[in-house]
Amino acid sequence: MNKIKVLTIAVIALFVINMVTLSFLFFNDQKNDSKKEPKEIIIHKLGFNKNQIAEYEILIKKHKANISRLDNQIKDSKNKLYQQLNLSENKVVTDSILNSLYLYKSEIELVHYNHFLEIKKLCKPEQLDNYNELTQELSKIFAPNRKPKKDE
Repeated sequence: MNKIKVLTIAVIALFVINMVTLSFLFFNDQKNDSKKEPKEIIIHKLGFNKNQIAEYEILIKKHKANISRLDNQIKDSKNKLYQQLNLSENKVVTDSILNSLYLYKSEIELVHYNHFLEIKKLCKPEQLDNYNELTQELSKIFAPNRKPKKDE
């Protein structure tokens, strides 16, 4: 074989490999919800219309504000807890702070739970089956190893 045939075969082979790789990435990316924001996943799975999306956006803002408030309270409590390390040991104060942390974290879970009850109220009767399926996937959608986007 001469050099031109070898180069032609190499170029064709590289082109085919590139096309297969791009196709794999394109089609795999569409099937993989882990790269989408939870908001996008929920809207898609429930088939929300424009009005439902607008109401959902309002719910998201309210939810984020509640979680942010609780996160700040947790940070403050943690600071108080770790400041106790520099003071003489006071088991009552430490236990009180730990109890407040527990309550804040429980309240966060309750805020999440109520958020999804509010989402359910947005659903039309024909969307409730999709909502029920979605609730089975929530732990995957919000898994810690998921790489969240900046807008979650």
